[in-house]
Amino acid sequence: MRIGIVCYATVGGSGVVATELAHALALRGHEIHLVSAELPFRWRWATPRLSFERVDIPSYPLFREPQYLLALTNTLVRVARERRLEVIHAHYAVPHATAAYLARHILSSDTDVPRTVTTLHGTDITLVGSDPSYADVVAFSIEESDGITAVSQSLKQDTMSSLAVRRDIRVIPNFLDCAVWQRRPDADLRARLCESGCEAVIVHVSNFRPVKRVGLVLDIFRRIREQIPCRLVMIGDGPDRHAAEREADDYGLGHIVEFVGEQFDLIPWLSAADLFLLPSSQESFGLAALEAMSCGVPVVASRVGGLPEVIADGETGFVCDPNDVAGMAARGVEILRSAPLKRRIARAAVEDVRTRFSADVIVPQYEAYYEEVVAGRTSGK
Repeated sequence: MRIGIVCYATVGGSGVVATELAHALALRGHEIHLVSAELPFRWRWATPRLSFERVDIPSYPLFREPQYLLALTNTLVRVARERRLEVIHAHYAVPHATAAYLARHILSSDTDVPRTVTTLHGTDITLVGSDPSYADVVAFSIEESDGITAVSQSLKQDTMSSLAVRRDIRVIPNFLDCAVWQRRPDADLRARLCESGCEAVIVHVSNFRPVKRVGLVLDIFRRIREQIPCRLVMIGDGPDRHAAEREADDYGLGHIVEFVGEQFDLIPWLSAADLFLLPSSQESFGLAALEAMSCGVPVVASRVGGLPEVIADGETGFVCDPNDVAGMAARGVEILRSAPLKRRIARAAVEDVRTRFSADVIVPQYEAYYEEVVAGRTSGK
């Protein structure tokens, strides 16, 4: 098939999953054109049948607000005509599904008009979609898509309840290439992180936004450290990073909490870890948790959103009440103190990711859904 995939280029889950899907589909023989304002964070060159289409945004000082939407729409129209796209797959409801809707109507008089698929990732519903300033546009853009997917059952329910969407929403979870995402120890990195009597390495990965509650990560780590000598590695960047760095210093932990910024290759860092913390206030899926699990790192996370769909409590990790800081710390101590428990959780997590969330399992679900959409067999529209 000839497919255009639209996404943001940022480190967040929607851009990562869209880029990985583009690569996976191209390797399976489809012609894929990835459309974004910048080269995506996880982009890899030299993949056959995969091209990058940049959205060029003009600068008109008196015409600011709709520039990205209009430029994106124009790019989609151009690419659809030049490449004879069969599907435009928008990752994120607004503005990407909105642009896909506009492009489809501009192309309506053409011989071949691509079908539109929208994948909901979370923030487009839980934050943007819940804002009265955007709610009607988000709901309309979703309803007018030829096909809709959500990355978790939780997000599907949130969308249907908060926006009163009547369309059928197919749940297709996020995925990993498990041939790549597996434990790859780096002895030198592990040795550096375990200097000065450190017995364990704890890791957190996020975009350091308020929903990730990085201050709570520090609080949980502080409680664990009272019982076990350990070190915390904070991976990522975002608006709450500087406050977290100050808080670590205020706790007197600056020497054992390391902020390493965004890392293109997370696998060595995760492979050096003994525990992964994700105490978010909301996660529509929890891709960071899935990446840690695939690398054999036990995860302690909040019982919110889609995380319980990813983590089986007590079997492939632990999920706790989002306000149970003491409970998260206790689960962390339990894992770090018991080598048999840690091994059991790690092995079960790796096996579960490969069984339920590998690219070999999930990408064919997208392929089948595209075929349904093109054939007009999706329900509700």
